[in-house]
Amino acid sequence: METIISLKPILAVIVSTIASFLIAITGDRARNLRETWTILAAVIKFGIVISMLPDILNGKIIEYTLLKITPELILHFKVDALGIFFAITASFLWIITSFYSIGYMRGLNEHGQTRYFAYFAIALSATMGVAFSANMFTAFLFYEIITISTFPLVAHKETEEAKRGARKYLAYLLGTSVAFQLTAIVITYNITGNLNFSYKGVFIGANISHTIITITFLLYIAGITKAAIMPLHSWLPAAMVAPTPVSALLHAVAVVKTGVFMVMRVVLHIFGIDLLKSFDLGTVLAIIASFTIISASIMALKQDNLKLRLAYSTVSQLSYIVLGVALLTPSGITGSIMHIVGHAFGKITLFFTAGAIYVATHKTKISELDGIGKQMPFTMGAFTVGALSMIGIPPFAGFISKWYLSLGALEAGDIFVLAVLATSTILNACYFMPIIYIAFLKESKSIINNRKINEAPMLIVIPLVIAAIGTVFIFFYPSIFIDIIKVIILAVIGNN
Repeated sequence: METIISLKPILAVIVSTIASFLIAITGDRARNLRETWTILAAVIKFGIVISMLPDILNGKIIEYTLLKITPELILHFKVDALGIFFAITASFLWIITSFYSIGYMRGLNEHGQTRYFAYFAIALSATMGVAFSANMFTAFLFYEIITISTFPLVAHKETEEAKRGARKYLAYLLGTSVAFQLTAIVITYNITGNLNFSYKGVFIGANISHTIITITFLLYIAGITKAAIMPLHSWLPAAMVAPTPVSALLHAVAVVKTGVFMVMRVVLHIFGIDLLKSFDLGTVLAIIASFTIISASIMALKQDNLKLRLAYSTVSQLSYIVLGVALLTPSGITGSIMHIVGHAFGKITLFFTAGAIYVATHKTKISELDGIGKQMPFTMGAFTVGALSMIGIPPFAGFISKWYLSLGALEAGDIFVLAVLATSTILNACYFMPIIYIAFLKESKSIINNRKINEAPMLIVIPLVIAAIGTVFIFFYPSIFIDIIKVIILAVIGNN
């Protein structure tokens, strides 16, 4: 496999870091310029990422070594197919989230907007760092930067509830990562002397017991708490005290997607498919993911707060990604990776609509949404698209990923997983369809009281409509993403 030495991965990381400084310097005195830096950095970042795609599709990789701290600890970047898939998804959605954030923050006249946009940019910079990390050391550093930079975003409202939610967020993500993931990294290096991501895994040829492999694997999974696998999930609902654009960032663009991306790196590039099959650890991970999928869906059913229902939905939907890669089959891995992008577009649409409803009406509860679809048709139309995608109904992106996940279960001969997918789909419908029903088919209390509700500002509505259109686009043109996934599958399975 040909290697290209290039600064592009570094540039993709630092462009939003530079933007964060420009945003901080500009401040509130020139908010148009401040927000120009936000949009400009997002567009440039996406352009840099896309420019690397042709080389990756041709089977090449792009590398750059930034710093050698010791001969073993190297800040090293490598752009491969899995990394660029994640980076394309995150960098594109950052563009529309930036526009949405401007509309939302201005629409509510939120305080601390400069701080918000500065930390927002740092979080995306760190996300690119994780996407393009060549080893666990580099990935761990940027993983923690994401946690620290999003802490002020979760606490943005500065209420006691926000501060309490942010403290829980930090304690869970930083505490488990240092206690569990760092321990697993140390064990990995002590056994193999190597932390570089490898298509065959780093434990190949190592003389290691089943017990040590199992413990190390479970430490990694427990330490990657951003994946919100139960029982280490409660930080995510607690973080819903954050402004809605932050919730969208947490659920669709950066934080939780970084978590499941790291799980994929650990499964495919630290342990490798052959080793996990031989120790039957894929089955262990599949059981954990299945429990999370069903349990979180049941929890979602109980929530009247819209953002909390969406939060528990995310806990469930993230484990589809974990479940797919745990199957260790080509179709299962394909479904897992496709769900990264499918869930990202669908869930960001849903959170955008929740924010639009709040800006227009200050309503947060599902029981308050009677007839709102007739007054906010674009917003609730987009919500319907995002919800149907999460359920897995065609012609929306979620159907594609669930199709491949089902094929993956058949390839693995795992009827249990098929049953989990079927049950969770029914539960998805049970917690999403009532919202659509009351929005469009029940009489609005505001109409009864002669109060007119209008759509949110266009800077909010346009991004959520674009995100909804994206879920349809992915269904009709999945080959754009499948071409990248084929390179990933060839590397991790074809080379084994």
